[in-house]
Parts: sequence; C-alpha cells; structure tokens
Amino acid sequence: MRLKNFSLTFGTSIFKSLSEEARVRILNLLYENGEMCSSDLELILDFTQTKTSRHLSYLKNAGIINARKADQWVFYSIKEEVQDVMELVLNYMKKDHVLSQDIQTFKTMYSNRELAAYKIGTKKWQSRSNS
Repeated sequence: MRLKNFSLTFGTSIFKSLSEEARVRILNLLYENGEMCSSDLELILDFTQTKTSRHLSYLKNAGIINARKADQWVFYSIKEEVQDVMELVLNYMKKDHVLSQDIQTFKTMYSNRELAAYKIGTKKWQSRSNS
C-alpha cells in the first residue's frame, strides 16, 4: 500500500530522519538493495554496532523501515508506504560520491560472500537441496 499523502507530523518525521547523513546512507543502501541486515550495514558503512542500532531504531520509530528476524540476523527494509518518497529524495542524491561508494562496497562484500544476506540465502538453498 503506497501513501498518496501523509500528515504534517509524519512528513516532519521523514524529513527529520533525512537530516542525519548516517541515516541517509542507511536508507540509500536499503533502497538500492531492498533488505539488509544490521551487521551488513555496520560492515559497509564502517559504523559501530551502537551507532548502527541507534540510527536503525530512529528510522523504525519514525515509521520508515520494517524489521524482520531470520535466524540470528535482523533484516531491515523501507516500508512500502514511504517507498515513493524515498525514491524521490534518494534519486536526487544518486550520484553523490559517498552514496556511490557505499553501493560499491556492498557489491564487493556481497561478491566476496562476506554479508549475512548471502549467507542466509545460501543456507536456505542448501537446506532445500538436502530435503
């Protein structure tokens, strides 16, 4: 379900969320990759666990992201309701050097099989083939 419009309170919450560079970087990675684990975000962004958790909690409390637990990992994604707003905002910043570097780091780490997203995908595939 996409929102066609939203309240002043929710709009203010979205813009406050975008006022911090770390949260914009997290949202950009989530937007580009659909869903990511907090530990993967830590590795890619070179943040501490505390900093990553604090910003993810802020985004979750603001109603911008979802959380889903899978095994020992928690995966985050942008809520469908705010997808259009995030697309508009993040497309304007698409060519930013820092955001581009984050995406490149993700691709490198994913290809090197260092991220939880790869590990959990492989684990599911292996359990299906063993059945």
